[in-house]
Amino acid sequence: MDNLKIEYVDIKSIKPYHKNARHNDGEATERVAASIKAFGFQQPILVDDNNVIITGHTRLKAALSLGMDTVPIAHAVNLTDEQIKAYRLADNRVAEYSKWDAELLNVELKEFETIDMSQFGFDLSVTGLDFSADAEQTESIEAELDDDKESDTDFHRQTTINQYNLLDYDDTRIEGKYNMPIIEPVDYIPGKLQGFNYVLNKPDYEAGVHFFLDDYQFERIWQRPDFYIEKLTDFDCALTPDFSLYIDMPVAMQVWNIYRSRLIGQIMQDYGITVIPTVSWAYQSSFDFCFDGLPKNATLAISTIGVKQDKEQFQIWVDGMDEMIKRLTPKRIVVYGGKVEYDYKDIEVVYFDNATTERMKNNGR
Repeated sequence: MDNLKIEYVDIKSIKPYHKNARHNDGEATERVAASIKAFGFQQPILVDDNNVIITGHTRLKAALSLGMDTVPIAHAVNLTDEQIKAYRLADNRVAEYSKWDAELLNVELKEFETIDMSQFGFDLSVTGLDFSADAEQTESIEAELDDDKESDTDFHRQTTINQYNLLDYDDTRIEGKYNMPIIEPVDYIPGKLQGFNYVLNKPDYEAGVHFFLDDYQFERIWQRPDFYIEKLTDFDCALTPDFSLYIDMPVAMQVWNIYRSRLIGQIMQDYGITVIPTVSWAYQSSFDFCFDGLPKNATLAISTIGVKQDKEQFQIWVDGMDEMIKRLTPKRIVVYGGKVEYDYKDIEVVYFDNATTERMKNNGR
């Protein structure tokens, strides 16, 4: 049997598996990063022949968070494509079945009581355990490890936190009645735009990424923000997701979709991406929240898709535009979907055609 060979490569050459079914965001990444910082990169990332990750997604994210330029990898040996897929799933699954042996864990903890750890140059808290061991600590560890029901509750609570991206919510950067995350202003004009649906399979890194698509085509960025936002860092800029505000949608859902758009935009900016906020609205009742978190005197993006189809839709659009200009006084508006009869006054307007419409026109020639 051939042996694994470890080599150090440029971190940018490693490609996450875009269908990885195991989420590895938030605290898991932070703990692995702390471990790497304390002990070094002791376990290589396993990749296939194309440098796509088989196991080690969390290690890669941790390395990126630490600003590492190179990481150790090993290429899988003697595995078919089918075996790689199966191994990836098996590796993710096996950790769920491992449990602590409370007695042996306590023995290990007690051994550290007699060691002066200051000489080793790292903090034992990177293990995720409390080393101020005493009788109460030991009992609490045993109780935690033995109480499967409580562990399951904690697991499900953490899963819920991850699903709602609550670890990314920063209550020091919000505004409005509904605590909308604040997006910082930018003064920027993209040269061209590409839909988010092409980010993985046909990326044009010179383009800005837009989300003027059906929601199902970009819902995944809410499900796995870190994974997809990392992809967006390679592009010229990004607009915030245009989660739908249908006029017959319950107001609670409208608030939720505005919140999601703002939070994703804020996370994007935290990753260093140039972010142009997308503005959307419904009836005038939505004005109570749909402009919260947006910057003033900056570049903003809107869509004109569908507003020409009937008078009611167009009037809703006009009312929202009037209110948006009144409240936010934008320096520039990026308009996706073509021109409509509207007086933007002295605001600079940059138009981008709807790619779908243009393809239909070209195919009809």
